Amino acid sequence: MVKAIFYHAGCPVCVDAEQMIFTSLDKSKFDLEVVHLGTAQERIAEAESFGVKSVPALVVGEKAYHINFGASLDDVKAGS
Repeated sequence: MVKAIFYHAGCPVCVDAEQMIFTSLDKSKFDLEVVHLGTAQERIAEAESFGVKSVPALVVGEKAYHINFGASLDDVKAGS
């Protein structure tokens, strides 16, 4: 099973993407975790280590896929 982490910040773009990702990924192939970086700011460094630059983003294995531009990680760090 492949680990997939969906990082977001709770904005409308992120919430829509979360629903699409969560309902679309085959749960028998992917171990999906959803991380709201607005409430779990201690995980921002982890997201950055995978190459996440903005949210929403999906990390599959160790590769980041940026879905749409909702907010940069710098904005999330600042609490914007």
